[in-house]
Amino acid sequence: MKNILRLIRQALKGDESLDYTGISINKALVLLSVPMVIEMIFESLFALADAFFVAKYVGINGMATVGLTESVLTIIYSLAWGISIAATAIVSRKIGEKKPEEASKSLMQIINISLFLGLLLAFFGYIYSEDILRLMGASEDVISQGIGYTKIQFLSSPIIILLFSLGGALRGAGNASKAMNIMIIANIINIVLDFLFVPVLKMGVEGAAIATMIGRGIGVVLQLVYILSHRHKLNINLKSWHIDLHHSWEIVKIAAGGAGQFIIQSASWVFLIRILSDFGSEVVAGYTIAIRIIVFTILPSWGLANAASTLVGQNLGAGKPDRASSSAWRAGYFNMIFLGIVAIFFFIYAEPLVRIFNDNPKAVETAVLCLQILCAGYIFFGFGMVMSQAINGSGDTYTPSVLNVICFWLIEIPLAYYLAKYLGMEEKGVFWSIVISESILAVLAMIYFKTGRWQKNKLSF
Repeated sequence: MKNILRLIRQALKGDESLDYTGISINKALVLLSVPMVIEMIFESLFALADAFFVAKYVGINGMATVGLTESVLTIIYSLAWGISIAATAIVSRKIGEKKPEEASKSLMQIINISLFLGLLLAFFGYIYSEDILRLMGASEDVISQGIGYTKIQFLSSPIIILLFSLGGALRGAGNASKAMNIMIIANIINIVLDFLFVPVLKMGVEGAAIATMIGRGIGVVLQLVYILSHRHKLNINLKSWHIDLHHSWEIVKIAAGGAGQFIIQSASWVFLIRILSDFGSEVVAGYTIAIRIIVFTILPSWGLANAASTLVGQNLGAGKPDRASSSAWRAGYFNMIFLGIVAIFFFIYAEPLVRIFNDNPKAVETAVLCLQILCAGYIFFGFGMVMSQAINGSGDTYTPSVLNVICFWLIEIPLAYYLAKYLGMEEKGVFWSIVISESILAVLAMIYFKTGRWQKNKLSF
């Protein structure tokens, strides 16, 4: 027990001199995954805190606004995750090859790409916020009450993308504890401001959006300060800052596959919430609450998956493909056990958890139903997300994108519509379609990973 506690303390403290390709796989997973899990927990708290304060102090229309807006914002999160995947894959590979200067040059271009995409999305998202809400099936009451929230969230696009991409680069370099500490600080600020703006100053859903933007913005500033401090493997010099179109294009090709995976998922989520909106704002609100609770556990699991991604990249860079494979399978087993325990807890305590957020009978009923049904697929989710991230960590972002198209667009959306509309299962049909498609995705990802084709992927710079 003392050794485990000592290892956890070492993970939280961080040690940038460690070579993760040379220590035991279990130790490497603990040292990387503990801070990544905590980082993902706090990342999930951004959305969870907003959902809590809006549901508690604003009401159903406010909660529906958050749900509808977030369903569209997931496209931005998708781009952010895509660039983050590219950052982790590229930086971890270069660090594994013992080429930190090339990792730093890549990070410079990653920041350029993040800013460009973020500003572009902020511009168009702000202008068309009302049209987007209406397209998603929002009522006029929901639009009038929540348009400010949607506009502010779109304006924060550059901040969201930078927060994810810089975090991915830090994790790829093995600086997971620093990424964790920054996320904790940003979240504490967000929660304090949520409390100040929503129940105290009664700024409504707009207050929640402003709090989140400020918290994330401070997080990005702290990341940039650290990266520019010249005290670690990543070393960027402002005097040599430039735009390298060839290098950027190679990064974009890797990021496109990663972003494509999440855009595919996000688009499917947009369709699902559009189907649910036909059953009323209370159903949308209940689904939003359930998803917030689920994200709180899924994102920590992403922490373990990200650890596997970093180890795959670094070990491939060091010329150790077998060790890369073993790291991913080990992480998959750990994740499966963790989510299996969470599933049991959710199934038993779904209703008390939901009532923390809202006590509207229909919203509570929907959220509880959603939680209990999705629990059926948690074990598959655990293994599937690790396998997908491990493949991404090799730089192969194309294969997971293809698997996502098959499972989310060709299976999940048609199945959700058929079950909900034609078989009359309504929201229950939508929830079961998620379980079925995610489980198939996990099986396909494991089959592909076992072939070892991902080990042959090469970076062209």
